[in-house]
Amino acid sequence: MMYLLLSLSCAPLVLPLDCSDIYNEDSSRPSGVYTIYPIGATSAVQVNWTGYPPSRPQVFQRRTDGSVNFYRPWSQYKMGFGNPAREYWLGDLFHLTLRKRYELLVDMEDFSGNVAFARYSSFSINPESDGYRLHVSGFINGGAGDALSCHNGQKFSTFDKDQDSWAGNCAKSYLGAFWYNTCLGANPNGVYRWGADGTIYAVGVDWFEWKGLNYSLKTISMKIRPVQ
Repeated sequence: MMYLLLSLSCAPLVLPLDCSDIYNEDSSRPSGVYTIYPIGATSAVQVNWTGYPPSRPQVFQRRTDGSVNFYRPWSQYKMGFGNPAREYWLGDLFHLTLRKRYELLVDMEDFSGNVAFARYSSFSINPESDGYRLHVSGFINGGAGDALSCHNGQKFSTFDKDQDSWAGNCAKSYLGAFWYNTCLGANPNGVYRWGADGTIYAVGVDWFEWKGLNYSLKTISMKIRPVQ
C-alpha cells in the first residue's frame, strides 16, 4: 500500500498497489473494475477484481468474445489494452508482481459449458530489461492440466519482438503473443475462434492439456492474488 501526503492536511491518500489493498481497506466492496497504482501516483491502471474472499484475484488477461484484437506489437502489450470488464491485457506485469508474492489462477470454459482451471502457487515477472521473463511454479490441477510450466523461464514475445527459444518466430507462426518456448503449450492471446477447428494448427485460444491445440476456448482469464 502506498501513501501520498496531501499538502492541506495530514490525512494520507491511500493508493492501492493491487486489489488486495482495496479489499483490506474495505472488505465490503463488491467485485468490479477498480483503479490501482502499481508504481505510484502516476501509474493508474484499471483492473477487474473478481472471484472469492478473503482476497479476490485481479484479472490481467481475459478473452470472452473476440471483440479485441490480441495480435499486437510489443509496445501495446507493454502499455495494456482492451476493456477491464471484458477482453483485456493489463500491461507491465513486472511492477504489479514486484512487491508481493503472488499465485496465479487460470480459469477457462469451452463452447459446451464445461469449465476447468489451473492454479500455480507462485507467479512473478522479471523487468522489461530481461524481456518480462515468466516465473511460474506450484501447479494445482483443477481439471485443465498443466499447459503453462513449459513456458516457465521464457521471455515474452510478440510478432515484432521475438524472444522465444525457437529458431523461428512463435508469435508470428501462431498469431499471438506470450511467453513462448519452442513454441507453446498454451496460446491464450491467440486468434479468437469457435471451438474445434483444425484449419490452421494452434493459432486459437488454446490450452493443450485440456482441449489440445485445435480447439479454441470460449473464455479464458488469467488472474493473480497475493499469497496468504
